[in-house]
Amino acid sequence: MSIVSRRGLLGAAAATAVASVLPGLPAMAAAPFRNVLPPAWQRFKVGEFEATVVSDGLLPIGKPEPAFPTAPVGELRNLLASNFLPLDETPLEQNILILNTGRQLILFDTGMGESMGPASKMFGPTSGRMLQNMRAAGIEPEQIDLVVLTHAHCDHCWGLVDGAGNRVFPNAQVAISETDLKFWTDDANKKGPEFMVTFIDGAKKNLLAYRDRMIMVKDGQPVAPGVVAISTPGHTMGHHCYAVTSGNATMVNTGDLAHHPVLLLRRPMWEFAYDSDPKLSAQTRTRMLDRLATDKHQILSYHFPWPGLGRVVKEGEGFGWYATPTNVSVL
Repeated sequence: MSIVSRRGLLGAAAATAVASVLPGLPAMAAAPFRNVLPPAWQRFKVGEFEATVVSDGLLPIGKPEPAFPTAPVGELRNLLASNFLPLDETPLEQNILILNTGRQLILFDTGMGESMGPASKMFGPTSGRMLQNMRAAGIEPEQIDLVVLTHAHCDHCWGLVDGAGNRVFPNAQVAISETDLKFWTDDANKKGPEFMVTFIDGAKKNLLAYRDRMIMVKDGQPVAPGVVAISTPGHTMGHHCYAVTSGNATMVNTGDLAHHPVLLLRRPMWEFAYDSDPKLSAQTRTRMLDRLATDKHQILSYHFPWPGLGRVVKEGEGFGWYATPTNVSVL
């Protein structure tokens, strides 16, 4: 008997069984579709610290070929297809870390926010959900003591203020590299790709609202007890990762070190269209991924599949991504 005919018989048997169990009952209307996503937050431990990841929603950046301009098209499509990923779109997550050290409540990056009106939806309507998901996790923006920025791109700093320019985190300091602060608030840098004008206008509106309470991060130096900055230039020239350590546990928040868990891990030297210096970014990415694989640290990646927690391992000419089960603390 063929597989098709077996399946057909099983389906027919199931239908007959239902009919015989429920004779004479009228057909019932199906439950309505909800079409609403549930709150997205996840909580776990890093040593004695409590970590919460909240989602800012999906950030779809369009077809993959323009986003990875140096990738051979055939190889790119084969990698996507073999990993059961879409060929016509590149949906990225936005995984925002909130760290409770027992002394401070620290937010890493802020998502797209709503500060720039229609421009805040330049990548579509599915982003800008950080605050509602933060509140669903029991955290209010007034409780945040420190906002640590990996860099000053729109999907990382535009949630600092609201549409009227008011501080969303009224009691927080903001930590950022001096390189990114200077570059992304300078109108002279409105050149090159068209998006640069909007990116700089948004960075100015959001960052300068906190100018009197800024902390300048430095490579290898603590931003807060248990949180150390790691310079990883290229995506922006002031991009930083952050190592979070409590007791014997370390997790590295990698920000935008790699945007895609397949394309930029399997082929870390491929370039990404939104990098300030694509070649430097590829070199930094390869070097840092090798370090993370060697150290076997957990990482939290901003754009990897929800909630972005896992490990990288060396595989062939690149790296593999292994997600951590969401109910497991970092050890």
